[in-house]
Amino acid sequence: MNQELITARGLTKIYGTKPALDHIDLTVGRGRIIGLLGPNGSGKTTFIKLLCGLLQPTSGTLEINGNGPGVESKSVISYLPDRMYFADWMKACDLTDFFADFYGDFDRAKAMEMFTALGIRPNDRMKTMSKGTKEKVQLALIMSRKAQLYLLDEPIGGVDPAARDFILNTILTNYSDNGTVMLSTHLISDIERVLDEAIFLQNGKVVRHDTVDNIREQEGKSVDQLFREIFAYGS
Repeated sequence: MNQELITARGLTKIYGTKPALDHIDLTVGRGRIIGLLGPNGSGKTTFIKLLCGLLQPTSGTLEINGNGPGVESKSVISYLPDRMYFADWMKACDLTDFFADFYGDFDRAKAMEMFTALGIRPNDRMKTMSKGTKEKVQLALIMSRKAQLYLLDEPIGGVDPAARDFILNTILTNYSDNGTVMLSTHLISDIERVLDEAIFLQNGKVVRHDTVDNIREQEGKSVDQLFREIFAYGS
C-alpha cells in the first residue's frame, strides 16, 4: 500500500485562458480528515472533480493510491457532489439497491442504520424530502462505502446549524479505517473541530497546507481566523 494516498505534481487545469488550478504540488496521506478551504472560484470543486476523473488536467500529474484517475482510482473514491443527482421518484431504499449493485464495498446494513440515526424513512420518496433530508440521504450512502478516499463537496451547506454537529459526527464515526476524508467548505468554524489538516486554495494555488495543530501553535489563532485573514473576509 502506498504511503501517500494523493500525489499531485504541477497539476494545472485551464478553462479557456483562465487557470482554475495553477501548478499545484500536493501530497495527502491516509487516515486523515482534511479541510479543502477557499472562497468561491478558488479551485476546490475543480480539484475534487479531477480526483474523481470527471475532468482531465491540462498539464501535470495526479495519482490516487498510486494510479492516475481511472477505473482503479474510482473504485476507492466515494464522492459526495455539491448538487443532488438522484431522481425524485426514487425511494431511499431504492438508492441502497442502486449503490449495492454499483459498488462492491457498499454496506447496506450500515446505510440503513445511518438512515435510522438521521431520521430518514427508507420508503420515503426523494421528492417528498426537504433539501437538508435529501443531503442526509446522499451522505449516508456515500459514508456507507468502505472507501479509501471520501470526497465531500459542501456536505453541510444545505442543513440547518443544529444538524451540522450531527452530520459531522456521522462523518467522523463512519469513514473506513485508513480512509481519508476531504471536506470542501466555506463553513470553517463549523468543521474545524474535526479537521487534522487544512489546505488553503487561492486563485488556483495552494497557499498553505498544514496540520491544524501547527496552524494553532505557529499562528496563535484558529483555522477560521487564519482563513479570514488570508482571504480578507470581513475587511
